[in-house]
Amino acid sequence: MNGSTKLIGFVALSLIGMITYDTRFLAGIFLFSGILFYFSKISYQEIALVLKVIMAFAALNLIMVYVFAPGYGMTIYGTQHMLWGSPQHYFNLSWEEVFYIFNLFLKYTFAVPLALIFLLTTNPSEFAASLNRIGIPYRTSYAVEIALRYIPSVQRDYRTISLAQQARGYEISKKAKLRTRIIGSAQIILPLIFTSLDRIEVVSQAMELRRFGHNKKRTWYLAQPFALRDFLALATIAVIVIWGVVLFKINGGRFWNPFK
Repeated sequence: MNGSTKLIGFVALSLIGMITYDTRFLAGIFLFSGILFYFSKISYQEIALVLKVIMAFAALNLIMVYVFAPGYGMTIYGTQHMLWGSPQHYFNLSWEEVFYIFNLFLKYTFAVPLALIFLLTTNPSEFAASLNRIGIPYRTSYAVEIALRYIPSVQRDYRTISLAQQARGYEISKKAKLRTRIIGSAQIILPLIFTSLDRIEVVSQAMELRRFGHNKKRTWYLAQPFALRDFLALATIAVIVIWGVVLFKINGGRFWNPFK
């Protein structure tokens, strides 16, 4: 599939999903993104760490939402169905708050499979061509491409250095204490970042010597024309987005209120 199609689909679905609070719509695109992720055949080992970090931050954010505004759900939906406590107490729990937090959970998680599919199944050069096609300057697009190409290199070097240090007796694996692992990882990552910046500087100078950026436009080696499946995918995305907009009209706003 064309990289531009993937980019447009990811951005469009993410925007409509972030705007709406209709649980039916969010559950629908959550299921849709899950099905796409299943058929993408992405290995869990490739994304295990990313998923754990994302879910940890999502859980922390949901906890903070409740701690700082336990009654916000009742304010939004205009009703009070208490699970425990009373509206007069600061810390209470209502079905409205649970429902609101569940909607936030769907909003945080539905875009994760879409983002992983887009990033792991799109060649960096194809991604840069897609950015340029939707109007982003090719200099910026190419800078993004270089950054994406260096990420796997940094990861590979990090694993190599980490294993070498462990072979010398400096334990920074899961067996070590958290503080030791953080310090050891920082001692590896910081030099790698500066080394990567030096490499990028060398590439930038070489590109300048070849007059990169002199012309207003450029061609892309991996640019692909739209095929039938791209048009079908864009049509499906358009239907989903239109469905979300129609629900705004039906609900009289962004929120679907099942308590009335």
